[in-house]
Amino acid sequence: MIAELGLAALWLAAALAALQMAAGFLALRDGADGALAGLIRPAAIVQGVLVTLSFAMLVWLFAVTDLSVKLVASNSHSMKPLVFKLSGTWGNHEGSMLLWVMVMGLAGALIALVERRLPERTMNATLAAQGVVSLGFYAFLLLSSNPFERLPVPATEGVGLNPLLQDIGLAFHPPTLYLGYVGLSMAYSFGVAALLEGRVDAAWARWVRPWTLLAWVFLTIGIALGSWWAYYELGWGGFWFWDPVENASFMPWLLAVGLLHSSIVAEKRESLKSWTILLAILAFGFSLIG
Repeated sequence: MIAELGLAALWLAAALAALQMAAGFLALRDGADGALAGLIRPAAIVQGVLVTLSFAMLVWLFAVTDLSVKLVASNSHSMKPLVFKLSGTWGNHEGSMLLWVMVMGLAGALIALVERRLPERTMNATLAAQGVVSLGFYAFLLLSSNPFERLPVPATEGVGLNPLLQDIGLAFHPPTLYLGYVGLSMAYSFGVAALLEGRVDAAWARWVRPWTLLAWVFLTIGIALGSWWAYYELGWGGFWFWDPVENASFMPWLLAVGLLHSSIVAEKRESLKSWTILLAILAFGFSLIG
């Protein structure tokens, strides 16, 4: 029953992402007085709640080792310590994708809840852009990578987590890395909103910088944990001590550093505006590659 509830919450969150996207773009066309304008913030907030609930359901299935769920049977074992049962939630493709969309949903919900500096039109454009990206990931997850798929016959025992991933560094590395990756989606959404409105000024740079800084901090922590793990677990040694997959996270980190500095220049000197927009888009683009 828990798996079915998690899947239902995920479908509802996807529907709200579609509503958030459609209402946002219609509000841009019709103005703040449009019929759907008042639905954008609530849709983003409830979507964040529902996708978090869905992820919590998957965590619970791993915690209790529900071997009727294919993902649990393939990535956990009843005798594993609890920390590795929980990290098995994101130690696979489907679970990590659900973690990704949960962080993205929470980012949109946080913007809708706490951001009061933005004009309503800019907020609508930002959440509409965030809805487009979220809906794409929801579609991929639901149509090709269902994390709640049941086995026809429950397994007698799980396969267990990949031994290389049974490490405390890898228990915390993916969540922090994803907070950085997906946090940069907000910079991307701000950039798309600026292009839709034709407005890139000091105020816009001031809005985008705190969210970029927050994403950069989590990305830094995630890279540090991943490099530490690769150094002592894989034993590759040397100053270039993280593996090629971890190197991919270094590219959006560098772009985020550039975005932080260029947003300061755009705010203080009203220059590097186009460069700031480009960096906001490229930083999230490289996060997808990473």
